[in-house]
Amino acid sequence: MKFAGNILKMRTSLKNGLVDYFLPIGNDLIYVNELIGKNIKLNYNGNINCINCGRKISKTYFQGYCYNCFISLPETDEGILRPELCKAHLGISRDMEWAKQNCLQPHYVYLALSSDVKVGVTRATQVPTRWIDQGASQAIKFAQTPNRYIAGLIEVALKKIMRDKTNWRKMLTNKIATDVNLIFEKQKAVFSLSDELRQYIENDNDVTTINYPVIKYPEKVKSLSFDKQSEINKKLIGIKGQYLIFDDSMVLNIRKHNGYFVEVG
Repeated sequence: MKFAGNILKMRTSLKNGLVDYFLPIGNDLIYVNELIGKNIKLNYNGNINCINCGRKISKTYFQGYCYNCFISLPETDEGILRPELCKAHLGISRDMEWAKQNCLQPHYVYLALSSDVKVGVTRATQVPTRWIDQGASQAIKFAQTPNRYIAGLIEVALKKIMRDKTNWRKMLTNKIATDVNLIFEKQKAVFSLSDELRQYIENDNDVTTINYPVIKYPEKVKSLSFDKQSEINKKLIGIKGQYLIFDDSMVLNIRKHNGYFVEVG
């Protein structure tokens, strides 16, 4: 069966430690796990539509938006990329109603192991989705805050001692540090915080382990892009983060192609 439409980042669910992946395409939802081990064909027809307004565009901003939406929507504001710059707690936002539902809500600062230990911030409702999207093999909650801004302050403090970015090549080749104890890393990181910020430390020390549907990890990876190659016809051997992994060590970042019109068959 063939499916066609604008694609969005894959939806995920975690069951018994294993990730299930679903690709939104037009009005349909493809269960991608069942395609692993099979040859799949992806055709991009050259059209891109903004994932907010639907306008036809030639390039995307902030993974799927047209320029006008990028500079005006609250979800593309600088406080989303850098939580410490969020001003919703001061009553300042491109859309305060949106901010009340998304910025002025409980947030977690977390530690994740995707290649090395990294720090990140996400809304409480996005656990474990955010960890999966980053390809984390393990994750632990570090702090819980009442809003995005305070979570950002904690993240800034921890960035002085650990990464805040995922090395996507190491993540996709499964070159992950093996001598890491996230509970111990959490205990060490507490000392990087001021007394004021320590009050938000999360007491939950459970470590979430995440396994991905991958037959075999490649030794090296090279990224594919629909901007350079309109047709992809390859054997799918795995999925991790928001990447499809093919048997020739090529990988496709689905999230990067939000809004692209693709036929899958």
